[in-house]
Amino acid sequence: MRTIDEDIKNNSFQTSYLLYGGEDYLKKQYKDKLKRALAAAGDTMNAAAFQGKATNPKELIDLAETMPFFAEHRLIVVEDSGFFKGGAEELAEYMAQVPATTTFVFAESEVDKRSRMYKALKANGRIVEFAAQSQELLTRWLLGRLKREGKNITRAAMEEFFERVGTDMGALDREMEKLICYCLERDVIELSDVEAVCPQAVTNKVFDMVGAIIECRRRDALTLYYDLLALREPPMRILFLILRQYNILLQLKDLKRRGMKNSDMAKQAGIPVFAVGRSLSQASRLSAGSIKGILRYGVQMEEAVKTGQMNERIAVELVIMEASREREYR
Repeated sequence: MRTIDEDIKNNSFQTSYLLYGGEDYLKKQYKDKLKRALAAAGDTMNAAAFQGKATNPKELIDLAETMPFFAEHRLIVVEDSGFFKGGAEELAEYMAQVPATTTFVFAESEVDKRSRMYKALKANGRIVEFAAQSQELLTRWLLGRLKREGKNITRAAMEEFFERVGTDMGALDREMEKLICYCLERDVIELSDVEAVCPQAVTNKVFDMVGAIIECRRRDALTLYYDLLALREPPMRILFLILRQYNILLQLKDLKRRGMKNSDMAKQAGIPVFAVGRSLSQASRLSAGSIKGILRYGVQMEEAVKTGQMNERIAVELVIMEASREREYR
């Protein structure tokens, strides 16, 4: 990311940029930075945008060969083209011949590093991956934003903020904006402010549901399930999230047995560091065999739904009922 900032600062641009990765907020921020630096607002003569897999590589090449009109650069923004998953051989070959007056900005959700386009950009342009940020970096980012607004936040409020919102930067940005507005007349954001303003994420409700299942609080688990249905969450997505949480518990049990640190376990399991402790607490109440049994049962119910043998809402209820049974291993 610093390399893009340096290019903009020095007004010295590559002929092509590839922005990719799972952190959409940062990817959009840097795509917009490049757009503002390379083309004046409203300049439709020298800036063009293409989106989707129907984008024609030959059209891009023809446009790139056109000199900019009373401007230094011609900007071509291409989003989610699929070029970096395969194909686009002619465009990949052209990347070494792009005129200095033209700049391509590719913003992609997925790339294959073995593809010709990826290799062409690596040789002739700049590639930046926008990966999910660690909780430590996100905390510093949020504290910096609060400082600019003349505000602070208590530790308990920050922890609850992450618990409720998660680690997606776009969601964090939106919810922090709401908190700042809510606390307009005060300097410090308290835990009660977060509880009043920030709704619990679906994944947190599912975590609470799994907790109720593990503790055999069947009625509470079903109530949480019906709450999610009332929020129009599809039953099969709820089932996916339940099974995902059990899969995380199984993974953490194994990593804990191997003596791995919480920060390393978080990376392996693909969850925030703050979620490791509470997930380990859940995992400690179950044997590995019982978790595998619930996962198998969930897969069976999913298959029954897909083959038309079971109503999806009832299938999830059965998984909750089965998983919350009193068992000897608890």
